[in-house]
Amino acid sequence: MKCFNPLLILLLIWPVLLVQAQTASITGIVLDEDNNPLPNVNITSENSGTFSDADGFYLLEVRADSEITVTFTHLGHKDVVLEKLILTTNETYAFNPVMKTDAIQVDGVVVTPTGERSVEGIVTLTPEIVQKIPGANAGVENVLKLLPGVFSNNELSTQYAVRGGNYDENLVYINDIEVYRPFLVRSGQQEGLSFVNSSMVQGLKFSSGGFQSQYGDKLSSVLDITYKTPTRFELQAEGSLLGAGATLETISKSKNFSSLSGVRYRDNSLFVNSQQTTTNFNPAFADLQSYLTYRFSSKVHLNFLGNFSINNYRNRPLTRQTNFGTITDPQALLVFYEGQEKNTYTTTMGALKADYFVNDELNLKLISSLYHTREEEYSDIIAQYELAEIETNLGSENLGEVTSSRGVGSQFNRARNDLDALILNIAHKGQQARNGSVWKWGVKYTYEDIRDQIRESEFIDSAGFSIRPPRSEFVNNQPEEAFDAPIVPFEGLSARNFVRTNRYSAYLQFSKQLEWQRADLYYNLGIRAQHWTVNGEGITRTSHSIFSPRGQFAIKPDWKKDMLFRFAAGWYQQPPFYRELRDATGTVQPGVKAQRSIHFVLGNEYSFELWNRPFKLVSEGYYKKLSNVNAYTLEDVRIRYRADNNAKAFAYGFDLRLNGAFVPGTESWISLGFLRTEENIEDRGYISRPTDQRLKLGILFQDYIPTIPNLRMYLNLQYSTGVPGGSPSYADPYIFQNRLRDYRRADLGISHIFVGANKKYPKGHWLHGFKELNAGFEIFNMFNNQNSITNTWVRDVDSKQQFAIPNFMTSRVLNLKIQVRL
Repeated sequence: MKCFNPLLILLLIWPVLLVQAQTASITGIVLDEDNNPLPNVNITSENSGTFSDADGFYLLEVRADSEITVTFTHLGHKDVVLEKLILTTNETYAFNPVMKTDAIQVDGVVVTPTGERSVEGIVTLTPEIVQKIPGANAGVENVLKLLPGVFSNNELSTQYAVRGGNYDENLVYINDIEVYRPFLVRSGQQEGLSFVNSSMVQGLKFSSGGFQSQYGDKLSSVLDITYKTPTRFELQAEGSLLGAGATLETISKSKNFSSLSGVRYRDNSLFVNSQQTTTNFNPAFADLQSYLTYRFSSKVHLNFLGNFSINNYRNRPLTRQTNFGTITDPQALLVFYEGQEKNTYTTTMGALKADYFVNDELNLKLISSLYHTREEEYSDIIAQYELAEIETNLGSENLGEVTSSRGVGSQFNRARNDLDALILNIAHKGQQARNGSVWKWGVKYTYEDIRDQIRESEFIDSAGFSIRPPRSEFVNNQPEEAFDAPIVPFEGLSARNFVRTNRYSAYLQFSKQLEWQRADLYYNLGIRAQHWTVNGEGITRTSHSIFSPRGQFAIKPDWKKDMLFRFAAGWYQQPPFYRELRDATGTVQPGVKAQRSIHFVLGNEYSFELWNRPFKLVSEGYYKKLSNVNAYTLEDVRIRYRADNNAKAFAYGFDLRLNGAFVPGTESWISLGFLRTEENIEDRGYISRPTDQRLKLGILFQDYIPTIPNLRMYLNLQYSTGVPGGSPSYADPYIFQNRLRDYRRADLGISHIFVGANKKYPKGHWLHGFKELNAGFEIFNMFNNQNSITNTWVRDVDSKQQFAIPNFMTSRVLNLKIQVRL
């Protein structure tokens, strides 16, 4: 951890003496007892106020980062009072009050700089954090990686693993609509853009385990995103050396129709050119996304989410030199390339969601979505490599250069992979709330149609001889006896699969909030069920069924200290998706069962004030017992499963997170996590799983200069111990248990706010039309640490042994950035 400057840590306790007032917004529609819009409602908070329009719509600007009270009054109706509200700067809080003949006291709604308190154990993050914090892949996933229990050591990837799971074990929803990732991506630099457009996000909730039955059948986590509900016309645009994007918000004059649209373009060349491999790199990552809402009435809303994304990855590697080994035995890998990679990932998604608000107690939803992806991986790469010793004499002019060769060889990798996947979902969800009790239910049908052709081969050569596979049919007595069999790859994979899956799932859960001996109690009990059938060409029709009971319990004692205790337990099962059904030969195994995991989570939440500002300390301990485990190998972000369910595993650890307003008007946090996860394959003994990240420290810090409050700093620091370095595809993981070096990274962003909430310009000034204008720079990997994500496996042509050559990630990179909002 030598990369951490103690001065940066001391900044966390630096009191700020000067702070200017910040603002937030409260918006919504005021309804009467019959759920009709109520006009001319007086809404007040301290010195600010407004009225609802003819459609009941209102927008109120309030003071941020301190406790306020908002009151709704209207002739002939009793007041509605919203108390103990703390909003962050520039936050938009949605509140739709129903004004009745009896007084309503909406008490205890506490929204702090950490987000809304949640007894369900879900972390809530503000959109400002998501949009402002620097990172190589800035956005939602960039912030998640700073949370305890979330693992990712690949800054070019948006994928993450949670508490010992892998990248396929996480659920992602946008406005109740489940979203998917491409199937064939094998390296972070091929990914491009995350599905989630951070500029469109209004709310973000994340659970790292023990989540409710209303969420789907995955083993590890849930990311629940809410996109904005536009309240006025607004245009936001940003540009940097990494790409550009724009987001447009509109709303009709009648407030019945609103649209939220975003377009993005990204170019990873800045990062890839800082890596070891010299390449001609020509990527093009772009997407277009829209969320449309039409309100037929106050009771019926229709929403549409559409997305089109194209990732064109063109890479022509040229050379590479990687120095590795130890001080006493330094080595180098020199590679000269010919050929190129041409990969294309095109995804399209459309979803319709209808909301029917029967009354203020009953809400019904009907959701349908269609996801289509076409993916092509075409590559022909010839790598001529040399394993060599390097000069270590500090006084030598050839320091770091090759002195003698250990062996030379060549490797030809060829891929012709095509995948076409269609996923259809039709679902109904409902919720009824009455007298402190809430029933939630849902049913869903999913149809998956996967058409996959995989053709991969690896040829290795030494001194003009093609090395044959180490199988008995290829044993020969060369050169004494001639051997005229055809040339075959040392490793090869060829398969063609047409797989169809029909899934039926349902859930039912009941939650209740009550008071017991002056303590607030909350509990949630639920169950999920799923039945699925796998069939296709040459595949035996196979059916499976699972049941998953889950429960959460929370208690807030009547203590002077603001404490909340939580306990969650459940039986979580993950039915196999297509990739989990495919074994080492590319053959689909329809008999693969759902992986099972029993979760036990015990947590505590302590809210307190420090320096007259809100803080919260969240601590959780967890244990997961896994069975029917589908073991896998991991190379970069590429996962390949054994498809045999013949392993068992466990994971346990603890997470700590302290967050709050270390500096007024900002949110910062320190997180610490410990994890141990191991698996036992075929009773051979327990070994570390590929995501066994033992210790992790994450720091997110925001600050500004007291005398120049519009000059902002955003800093994130990460440290984690090394994980197992992966293994060649489908190789025996018991042989490959060496760990990577510790991961250290610091990203810094400096931004100057020319126009913002506290800096406006009068009419006639050229900046008057801007609501926000800021510009600055970012330094990624500020201390230029040499981090590795996994290994490249190179064969010694003499012994056929594979050497683990670290794949080092990006070095220090400077990025310039500008952002405007109209």
